[in-house]
Amino acid sequence: MPTPPRERPTLQRRLGLPSAIAIGLASMLGAGVFAVWGPAALAAGSGPGLLAALTIAGCIAYCNARSSARLAALYPQAGGAYVYGNRRLHPAAGFAAGWAFLVGKTASAAAMALTLGAYLLPEHPRALAAAAVVAFCAINLLGVKRTALASAVFAAITLAVLALIVIAGFAGPVAAQPLGDTHYWGVLTAAGFIFFAFAGYARIATLGEEVVDPERTIPRAVPIALGITFAVYLLVAVTALSVLGAGTLAASTAPLADLAGASAPAIKPVVAIGAGVAVAGVLLSLLAGIGRTALAMARDRRLPGGLAAVSQRFRVPWAAELAASALVLILVSTMDLAGAIGFSSFCVLVYYAVANASAVTLDRRAPLPWLGLAGCLLVAASLPPASVLGGLAVLAVGAVWFAITERRARTANAA
Repeated sequence: MPTPPRERPTLQRRLGLPSAIAIGLASMLGAGVFAVWGPAALAAGSGPGLLAALTIAGCIAYCNARSSARLAALYPQAGGAYVYGNRRLHPAAGFAAGWAFLVGKTASAAAMALTLGAYLLPEHPRALAAAAVVAFCAINLLGVKRTALASAVFAAITLAVLALIVIAGFAGPVAAQPLGDTHYWGVLTAAGFIFFAFAGYARIATLGEEVVDPERTIPRAVPIALGITFAVYLLVAVTALSVLGAGTLAASTAPLADLAGASAPAIKPVVAIGAGVAVAGVLLSLLAGIGRTALAMARDRRLPGGLAAVSQRFRVPWAAELAASALVLILVSTMDLAGAIGFSSFCVLVYYAVANASAVTLDRRAPLPWLGLAGCLLVAASLPPASVLGGLAVLAVGAVWFAITERRARTANAA
């Protein structure tokens, strides 16, 4: 008598609306808001240009969020746009999305870990970065509910620190310094940098297999988290421009610390600690999202099958989590922080381009998926050449790997 096939282990649905919003907020309200304003202001060329870039990034993020929410409600499985591309377009499109997400977010996680070390232990940043990766991997291995709880704590602390910065900025002196004319192509480049600070809302979709009542929860959680984040970023940008001015902001490597120093020097240490906490929240949710996407790809044999292992006790993809954390640790030891934001943004914009193209197939007359698709491709092309070329090289490597796995699958089916 043939042995019945083993049931594929699945993840448990434990995340309600508040937990999903908390994970989305912790993913977005993190390192980006503490780091992107300097390079974005330099690329945009002026204060109005920076605010225009923020608006463009927010609009693209909204289109992406709507597309992702609709698709996640239809396909409430771990993997996000990897699943959508497979189901709605072609396996090659799904693989491109998953590959871009894994590579971009792994680099982003390493950058977040290094940023955490630079803020909280500047004498030994790599040591603290490595310790943080190990600690957050352990938290994720204990179950998604602990991830949601930790994310809520990180998001609350970050909001409190940003509120303190904004209040101090409005109470302090105004010393705006103009930076010349707006660079119109540079506004798109700036939007690409700022998009890095928005990209975390995909974490809700990649955790779709663990969300309670996903058809209702995901479409509500994504726009709520995105709307709160956009309002916070707008307040921070206006405050930074009014206190530092576009010229000083463009030259700053720690803009919010400089903002605190200019308006209320006493809170500068608090800002440094708050930045560290915010980065910790992003790093925690990044590791969770990378593991879930790797799980989905391993289930389809697009990555080694061993990565599909799920813990029977904690119901988490432990093998994928460990592999992702190990790769981040390697990058923490070898990676330079320069250019990481641009490279990560390029890969993530490709990921969302696939999500929008998948959403187009749901209703070809709906304008938002088309706008999101065009916006992702245009802003990705506007990023610095090194980021674009690096991203294209990564996609080329992914295409070769996809061809190899596809050939293996056909050979196995033929046998």
